[in-house]
Amino acid sequence: MDASSELGDFLKSRRAAVRPQDVGLATGPGRRRVAGLRREELALLAGVSITHYTRLEQGRAAGVSDSVLDAIARTLRLTEDETAHLRDLARPAVRRRPPAPRAAHASPSARQLLAAMTDVPALILDRRSDVLAWNRLGHALLAPHLPWEAPDTPAARPNLVRMLFLDGHYQARYADWQEEAHLAVASLRLVAGRHPEDRALAELIGHLSIHSDEFTALWARHPVRTCTSGTKSLHHPAVGALELSFENLCLPGTADQRLIAYTAEPGTPSDAALRLLTATTAPTERQLPARDAH
Repeated sequence: MDASSELGDFLKSRRAAVRPQDVGLATGPGRRRVAGLRREELALLAGVSITHYTRLEQGRAAGVSDSVLDAIARTLRLTEDETAHLRDLARPAVRRRPPAPRAAHASPSARQLLAAMTDVPALILDRRSDVLAWNRLGHALLAPHLPWEAPDTPAARPNLVRMLFLDGHYQARYADWQEEAHLAVASLRLVAGRHPEDRALAELIGHLSIHSDEFTALWARHPVRTCTSGTKSLHHPAVGALELSFENLCLPGTADQRLIAYTAEPGTPSDAALRLLTATTAPTERQLPARDAH
């Protein structure tokens, strides 16, 4: 992923989304040749020189100040997540030769925590949304069509974003697949801006771009959004519809690993469905094998 071209593409996409009338600019009767704001209009509104702004769209961001980035973000009406993404693209981390990718693993203590969450579906994910581990109920809720041991093999490990676009069984879990796909791509964009050196992340994006037209179309729109909590509307083939809240919890001392857990509001039909899924999914001790620390 080339941070300079990503910066230019992101700015162009956001400039095209702002209508002149939205920012108080009068437009003549003739048809405009560009969607959204022209470069010179944006530069004027942001109080920066057209030369300076053009250099940014060309990916030449060396020496750009916080005040300039903030002015552009305000003019483009960027969200907090989009502003953070703009800063990541304008100031990429110092490039070093990226180390060879190392397979991540959930720690024994994290696996023990998952096992103890007997009534709560939960998974441990890395920054790319690779599934490092899941508990019995998390596996039953999201991917019972996959082998229980799948997260233990790094080369064939489930990835929630890849499954969302390429796995029909997983796609069918979501009542509003379009919204879930948009959120997944928006989150992946944010991660990609923060970690341009992540070779495995770039390979995931390339794989999805080749094999999914839906992913390619969404990726080209440059959505950016973090999603740490909320609700998901799911449909499980065994227990029916579920409306579940979810929380992402960062695991200290790990390289961007997080635990995601799902809960239902007590006394609701979703709570009853989740209890039924818990009762019909018999646990076995083999599901959480002991592992050496990594």
